[in-house]
Amino acid sequence: MKPFYVYLLQCADNSFYCGHTDDIERRLSQHHDGQIGYTAARKPVLLVWQGEFVTRAEAISFERRVKGWSRAKKAALVAGDWEQIKRLSRNHSVDRAPFDKLRANGVEK
Repeated sequence: MKPFYVYLLQCADNSFYCGHTDDIERRLSQHHDGQIGYTAARKPVLLVWQGEFVTRAEAISFERRVKGWSRAKKAALVAGDWEQIKRLSRNHSVDRAPFDKLRANGVEK
């Protein structure tokens, strides 16, 4: 079964872009070639985090969650700092279930 990915890019303007795909290499190529709106004007971009999911629904759900996060919280995800993510959360508790299902940068979490 083909995995699905959620990824974070750091753009030249230091902003983050979060997306999902089932073909990470093709999608990164599209970003580097300027084929995707937000990042087209913010090149170069650098892949700073990726997570692997079993289903597209799980990937989309996690992507939407991350898109709602502050820049500081996204930076904590890139760093793998789960305690900082918890501190930055509104209710100060993090449901680790979505994180436990993914692989970040090829390393089991």
